[in-house]
Amino acid sequence: MLQTETVQCPYCWSEIEIVLDPSDESSEFVEDCFVCCRPIHFHKIMNFDGSIELQAIHEDEAYD
Repeated sequence: MLQTETVQCPYCWSEIEIVLDPSDESSEFVEDCFVCCRPIHFHKIMNFDGSIELQAIHEDEAYD
């Protein structure tokens, strides 16, 4: 079952909704902001209770 998470774009600060597949094991992905079209690096963390924590990271911070 797909899950949605609302995150804030690290560029334009707009709130955007991201659709996640909990069965997908990849923990990092890049998706463009729907408002400003800049690339957002996402880091997905699976918690022990099955919930997903999603961090939206600015492109410059993704390579630190």
